[in-house]
Amino acid sequence: MKTKVRLFFPCYFAFLVNGAMVLLVGAILPFLIEEAGVSYGIAGGFLSAFAIGNFAASFLNPVLAGKIGRKATTVITSALIPVSFFLITLIPPVPVIYILFIAAGIGRGCCSIINNAVVNDNSNGKPMALNLLHMTFAVGAFAAPFLMSVYLDHGLNWRAIVYTIITGSALATAAYAWMKLDYDKPKKKQSGADDGTKNEFWKHPAFLITGLIMFFYLGLENCVNGWFVTYFKSTGIMTDSFATNLVSYTWLAVMLGRLLTAYLSTKISKRVLILTDCIATALFFILLISTQNLNVITIAIIGLGLFFAGIYPTCVSNAGIAIKGSTLGTSMLLAMAALGGIITPQIVGLVADRIGLVGAIGVLLINVVAMILLSVLNYVQRIKTEQAAE
Repeated sequence: MKTKVRLFFPCYFAFLVNGAMVLLVGAILPFLIEEAGVSYGIAGGFLSAFAIGNFAASFLNPVLAGKIGRKATTVITSALIPVSFFLITLIPPVPVIYILFIAAGIGRGCCSIINNAVVNDNSNGKPMALNLLHMTFAVGAFAAPFLMSVYLDHGLNWRAIVYTIITGSALATAAYAWMKLDYDKPKKKQSGADDGTKNEFWKHPAFLITGLIMFFYLGLENCVNGWFVTYFKSTGIMTDSFATNLVSYTWLAVMLGRLLTAYLSTKISKRVLILTDCIATALFFILLISTQNLNVITIAIIGLGLFFAGIYPTCVSNAGIAIKGSTLGTSMLLAMAALGGIITPQIVGLVADRIGLVGAIGVLLINVVAMILLSVLNYVQRIKTEQAAE
């Protein structure tokens, strides 16, 4: 039991802080624009730099882990987050800010890799622990905007909330140093052993199918979080404050959805959960973009959050048979998801420049259709695997 605590607590705490940190990146942009005197285009580049760092972590992490071990890699890379954000508060030159956001993204990505890997490897293939892990991320994401509002209402500036996140991130790094990993150091390669560089996972259908589901899912999620406030404002059907609050409603729904999924995962198979979540996500997304009724929109965004909630962690668990014990496997799975999160918002933005944002959001129908088709394929593939094993 003590060993499980020393494994799980650092992961859960770090993800709580990471959730707040990710939402903070967008929240501090207006202040960076003002104090650094940069354009919206450059500020958007900061967001891209953070996403690129997160993506790069999937390739950097397994290399470092193979050289110095998982634990040392995690402690060093997680320390990039508090150091980078502290330096950002000093408002250095723009090229330096780009580098700092990339570094923070690397730290965020490496934390995600170790958190998913450790919890997945030590949860006996059950998705409940992973759903609870991702719920803590949602709690942090939900709390960050409100915490910032409280600070500002009490006369504190934006640096106060950043210092709070810096403190939390530093504590998370200390918790990683306290973590008890029984496979934290590189081992000599043995016959048939996976040393973290073995690439057999590429050949497993569960890895490829699940990775593609996550690719289209994260692209959809990032667009909902990144574009929909602007989308709703552009329709002129609601006030700016109402549109902004919808993002908080989404994360509140995600919190509840991950608790619900954690419970249902003990009753229902992973493939059924993924299929159900993908179908429901498609239905609520279509409802969201096909109405201008504020009550229906609110219901749709809450429904979308509820069924968004379980897709990512359940997919990681679904791929567990292919990636268990492999740092490279976990990294590549999360890289596929991260790539979708980088590409899709850019595509929507480019299309919006031509036909407007309202029309461009329709591009996301490709994502929801692809998610359903892939989740059906995942369901059928698992049935075939089980029948072959009998």
